Amino acid sequence: MKLKLDITPDLAAMMAAEIKAGENAVTAATREAGTNLKTAWRGQITGAGLGQRLSRTIRSAQYPKGQPSLSAAALVWSKAPAIVGAHDTGPLIRSNTGFWLAIPTPAAGRGLRGGKITPGEWERRRGLRLRFVYRRTGPSLLVAEGRLNKRGLGVASRSKTGRGRMTVPIFLLVPQVKLPKRLDLDRDAERAHDSVPGLIVANWVEGRSSAK
Repeated sequence: MKLKLDITPDLAAMMAAEIKAGENAVTAATREAGTNLKTAWRGQITGAGLGQRLSRTIRSAQYPKGQPSLSAAALVWSKAPAIVGAHDTGPLIRSNTGFWLAIPTPAAGRGLRGGKITPGEWERRRGLRLRFVYRRTGPSLLVAEGRLNKRGLGVASRSKTGRGRMTVPIFLLVPQVKLPKRLDLDRDAERAHDSVPGLIVANWVEGRSSAK
């Protein structure tokens, strides 16, 4: 008696196709999860009023690049980690020198590149000296003897008689500042992580349907 076993379709080919489908599903799932997380983080940043420019520092990448893999992974990060991280954790900020933090008032204006102006830069640009005023209650001040222009900025007085001259608060001086926590990046990261198994299954099923 002679027996012949014939497996149709070929078992090895079936296994290879299933592995390929798994690689494609895992790669697609991690890519989707990474893209969703990037979108969520950018939405948090703009929703907190931190601007489009900071939101665009959030980037994502897929590994390995250019090929499907069962070990595929997505990386989401910020190109401005110190700024984004500060708004995510709400740290206590102290002066590097151990003295005061100078917080500009609206009368101080902005720095040359649109950032916060420093006392030294303000004196150089305005040609005025700042004077320290200690206050027992509330923040101490750096003030200038000048006037407010039409835009509400402290500038030098043009009057030779002193008319219109006033003491203008330019900076508030505080020993430390607690930055408010405005982001919750971990929340979205956990959601993206938890979504991966479902995305793998969905992409695997979709891949099988497309192959038929």
